Amino acid sequence: MPAIPNKPQTEDSTTFSPDAYFEAWSKEEYTPPYDNDFRKFIIKTFGLPFRDDYGYMAQSAEVTLLQAQTYVEWGAQGNLHAWYRDDEGVVREPPPATDVAAYTDIFRPSTNTAKALTALSSNAKKGSVRADIAKHLLAHYHPASPDSKLAVSKSAKQHTNPYFDLWAWSCQNLEWAGPEEGTAKVKISHAMLPVLYHHFGCICPSYEALETIRLVAKGRRVLDLGSGNGYWTYMLRRMEPVGKKEKRVEVVAVDSGMKGTTIVCAGTQNASGFTGFAKETIAEWMAREMPGWKRVLQMPLPSFAGKDEALFVFEKGDGGEKVESVTA
Repeated sequence: MPAIPNKPQTEDSTTFSPDAYFEAWSKEEYTPPYDNDFRKFIIKTFGLPFRDDYGYMAQSAEVTLLQAQTYVEWGAQGNLHAWYRDDEGVVREPPPATDVAAYTDIFRPSTNTAKALTALSSNAKKGSVRADIAKHLLAHYHPASPDSKLAVSKSAKQHTNPYFDLWAWSCQNLEWAGPEEGTAKVKISHAMLPVLYHHFGCICPSYEALETIRLVAKGRRVLDLGSGNGYWTYMLRRMEPVGKKEKRVEVVAVDSGMKGTTIVCAGTQNASGFTGFAKETIAEWMAREMPGWKRVLQMPLPSFAGKDEALFVFEKGDGGEKVESVTA
């Protein structure tokens, strides 16, 4: 087993520093690859060798930066952007850039989530991909009750989050305007995904998600389990990551090893099996296996093309909503 590093690092880079990375991003010295040169962006911002041939893996797929860039340059050829299909399996017309922007804007720190979701629906053309996306997101949106004191005031005009900015760019590049009911059946992804997972994380945090965790914690220590390389932890600054050295903690059953009263889970909100269960949702599993825990919140998270992610908050006791089913 390789030694656990005593400082942040990225494979094959001698210059990477998360503090320096975020500082450069806040000064706009680093920006998403608006020229669509994804490979150059990763090499430059992470200080990788020019001829980097590292194999990035996600599930059974493995790609190099050069291969990922090739797929970016191919665009929608060969159904590489076929995220939306009708009931007969025919690929639908991709959503326009304005609909993609309407989706990514939901997660910006200055946007009211409930109002943005309503606008996504009210401004959608009947029968459009956007209309189906809005219907799906609204059906699975369960904001916290007013008396829970978990409502996030999204008034921040500036919030440095490189992963979010890069994710928003990827949505435009891949013609992805959000998940809908059929997303659970999507079996394809894009070659950029393993690269993003390796350098950032399996799920992109939004400002609202991070603030929700801060509010839920109420000054308590937070135990970070299975979140990947620590991006969420770094953003929160008060997390206690558990890595390979503490693997025994990661496999302890929640009901016997969990001493806290709150569980926050970021994962798939459909039954696709991606970052979740293959035949049921996280909320349904909790309702059956952990009857003493109640859902107090479920909100959409920035989802990569072909994925459907959400943040769930469960509290021990009677303070939340009992979940029988969240199937829309």
